[in-house]
Amino acid sequence: MRILALVPGGIGDQLLFFPTLDNLRGRYPEAEIDVVVEPRSTAAYRVSKSVDKVIPFDFKDTNGPADWGNLLGIIRDCEYDAVMSLGRRLSVGFLLWLTGIPTRIGYAAGAGKIFLSHPIPLNLNHYAACMFHDLLQGLGITDPCPNLAINVPTADIDWAEAEQQRLGIKDSGYVLIHGGASKLDLPLDFDKIYPVKQWQQIVKDLRSRKPDLPVVLIKAPDDGELVNSVLAVCPDVKVINPTDIGKLAATIAGANLMLCTNSGPMHLSVAVGTYTIALFGPSDPKKLLPDNGRSIAIKSRTGKIADIPPSDVLERIWKG
Repeated sequence: MRILALVPGGIGDQLLFFPTLDNLRGRYPEAEIDVVVEPRSTAAYRVSKSVDKVIPFDFKDTNGPADWGNLLGIIRDCEYDAVMSLGRRLSVGFLLWLTGIPTRIGYAAGAGKIFLSHPIPLNLNHYAACMFHDLLQGLGITDPCPNLAINVPTADIDWAEAEQQRLGIKDSGYVLIHGGASKLDLPLDFDKIYPVKQWQQIVKDLRSRKPDLPVVLIKAPDDGELVNSVLAVCPDVKVINPTDIGKLAATIAGANLMLCTNSGPMHLSVAVGTYTIALFGPSDPKKLLPDNGRSIAIKSRTGKIADIPPSDVLERIWKG
């Protein structure tokens, strides 16, 4: 059996789709399972244990007929038995119909539903991973949604352990901070960056109350201001620079606590089981975090993440 999934969106969306792919792999262990994802999100599949092939395609409206035609040709050549799509646009539904794939699964919402063989009810009130998992009903699969899980390559685990040794935190444990989502991956109006001054206050409090527990900052390409500003007030803070999603996941797995915003690293933290406190602006945490007792959301009262007082974050940390 050959199965294709069209998964538009960022790395966080891909990670939230992993439980669906894992359940699919469990039910069809010999199947070929491929995904079509945006180029910016292909990196997520470094830590997937269930996908055979990743096909990059930009789902933006700027695609011309030639772009859609190329994708159609790739899909037809593979002769898939079933396809599912998270996208609900008319153009995506029409593409699925043109492929000739007999089993076409998607949501019974949006203009593209008329081209589906198996439209599935869309429940926007679910945790997103469970909402995505509902698509498996189109294949007759009604299993409960599995927990989000990933497969970290051994080389990435070795890298993280070597970094922990270098930083002197291998035996002490540590609090890990991811200051905000990459500006390159965000729409201009999306609120996922927590201000530097607030992070400074949180780090200072952590270091004064627990001086023996190291604080480690994740340094991404856009995080120079955050790292330099925190080091200016707390020069003993450690800095780590994972260069890919596997190394980042391994770094998160070694932490006692992950402090972050609503972002891809938040989902990685959920996947590896690290106790997580995540800051939210306008997004609904119930749709993006599981109710597992180890993933804690702090939601802005105003909808702006910058308005979350550091005192609220610290209260949650020390409450345990």
